[in-house]
Amino acid sequence: MNNEIKNILILNGANLNLLGKREPNYYGNESFEEYLEKLKTSFPNVNISYFQSNIEGAIVNALQNTTADAIVLNAGGYSHTSVVIRDAIIAIEKPVVEVHISNIFAREEFRHTSLLSPVCKGVIVGLGLKGYKLAIQSLVE
Repeated sequence: MNNEIKNILILNGANLNLLGKREPNYYGNESFEEYLEKLKTSFPNVNISYFQSNIEGAIVNALQNTTADAIVLNAGGYSHTSVVIRDAIIAIEKPVVEVHISNIFAREEFRHTSLLSPVCKGVIVGLGLKGYKLAIQSLVE
């Protein structure tokens, strides 16, 4: 395990509070809270905290104010539009792995570009909720 990464913040953006209910063909039937318990079991030596907001500024505040060593970020639709979240990622100088549950490249063209990807350590796309587990794994190994 990467000895420097012991605390990870999972940060979810707009509409991800509806996981398990919203468009199950893209996002599945499991709520994030249910999946979070599985993640915590999979990584017993990592303190995983979670925050979700539909408000762009609250996501920026969470990025700026976290004491976590690293962040797993699914900004949802803000990935395609938010210069301020991009700037916050640059400003915090902590590793951020961007996650998208659905394959954004198989969806509408406006989803094909993420403003956040170029400033993140890595990007995991289209592997469902498993993307969060892979993101954590990439940070701690």
